[in-house]
Amino acid sequence: MELKVEKASEIKGVVKAPPSKSYTHRALLVACLAEGESYLRDPLYSADTMATLEACQALGCEIEIQDDMCTVQGTAGDLKTPHNVLDLKNSGTTLRFLTTMASLAPGCTVLTGDDSLRGRPMQDLLNSLKKLGVKAYSTQENGLPPVVIKNGFHGGKSQIKGDVSSQYISSILLSAPYAQNPVDLSVVGDFKSKPYVEMTLDIMGKFGVHCQQEPGNQFHLDKQTYNARDYTIEGDYSSASYLLSAATILDGEVTVQNLFRESKQGDKIILDILEEMGARIIVKEDQVTVKGTVLSSDKPLSNNKSLTNDKLSSNNESLTNDKLSSNNESLTLDKLSSNNELSSSDDQTKPTKSTCDLNGIDVNLENSPDLLPTVAALAAVAQGTSHITGVEHARFKETDRVHTMALELTKLGVDVTEEQDGLLIHGGAHGGVVKSHDDHRLVMALTLVGLLTGGVRIKGAAAHRVSFPNFPQVMEGLGCPIKII
Repeated sequence: MELKVEKASEIKGVVKAPPSKSYTHRALLVACLAEGESYLRDPLYSADTMATLEACQALGCEIEIQDDMCTVQGTAGDLKTPHNVLDLKNSGTTLRFLTTMASLAPGCTVLTGDDSLRGRPMQDLLNSLKKLGVKAYSTQENGLPPVVIKNGFHGGKSQIKGDVSSQYISSILLSAPYAQNPVDLSVVGDFKSKPYVEMTLDIMGKFGVHCQQEPGNQFHLDKQTYNARDYTIEGDYSSASYLLSAATILDGEVTVQNLFRESKQGDKIILDILEEMGARIIVKEDQVTVKGTVLSSDKPLSNNKSLTNDKLSSNNESLTNDKLSSNNESLTLDKLSSNNELSSSDDQTKPTKSTCDLNGIDVNLENSPDLLPTVAALAAVAQGTSHITGVEHARFKETDRVHTMALELTKLGVDVTEEQDGLLIHGGAHGGVVKSHDDHRLVMALTLVGLLTGGVRIKGAAAHRVSFPNFPQVMEGLGCPIKII
């Protein structure tokens, strides 16, 4: 499947944000482990979340699926041995979360997936679980899936690095209430993507489980049981970022409903990022409206704004230039071109590059790595230079997103320098043919560039179904000329 994206003349409308993928994963697992019958309203039915749902069914949980609700008959932690190997497709979240949860099932459980999933690192999680009495190992002994998990979760004390994937931490916390003994988990080193763990603790609390947090990123969980409940999945700020960004780029007006002001989602920082780049944003209790960009006369004199990691935690401080001067080795476009992966036009005349009214930005996305493709796309069509840092862990997603975004934006004429933990982008883009690398977020982010430049074709576009199944239809409804070919 390919998407053909042409230049949009106008974008306007009111849409409902897709349900949160992160909260849907967590709600399904917690409801599966709970005692009693839970009603999960407005869940996201996508490729990734269906992998979690079907895995829970394979572990003995009865789930009735309806269009806008699923009913989950909880197991109270009494799981069954799956009859077959569990194919988790391309869902890294399912893989990480199920690795701990499967230790509650009798016998052995085997987790695997597609080629991309079998390249996702697991060793840090396996090492941490070993200290908690969980016998889990990589079949190839290389720290990668397939993974075999045997019955038994003794509990005790363990530690885990926080700079690779917050999913490791959430995995242990979600199932820890059902360990044979209390669990004490310490996060060592940099704690990246911490808001995702806060989301985990949020939904655990809503289902009746208390986690005691101690200074120094330490977590204590006594033996407990989740209580079934009626729970509504909130809208997804990650998916909504494409809708809000489109309105900003095209100077349109879009209202996205089911986005909550008090959400725990770290990707809510997209509102601050867009505002810093020049968007006019109105935030209400349960919806967000973008009204294009500020008037040129109202724009700040400085071409670049900065958002810090502390800003991601809702504090307003500036990111210093010393922080931007990373010791990490940068990969320039010349080096990218030497790999023969970047294609250039055969035409002697260079296409005209387009920019919108947005300003460039300096931003650390350490706590919101899923926003890297969105912000990179915004930077590609913004005026001036943008610097995205703190996203080295985004190299371990569905793709190496730092590299693939640099690669694909370059095909659209964008001046990009790839660094170890981020991207340096000078705004200005034109049309072209790009690839998704089977990454849903690349599909939707690259669409944003095409809406301004026109003439963009995205190969492998079916990947959008992982998190936003009706993305093309929603964008078309807002006035975006997108065609499935």
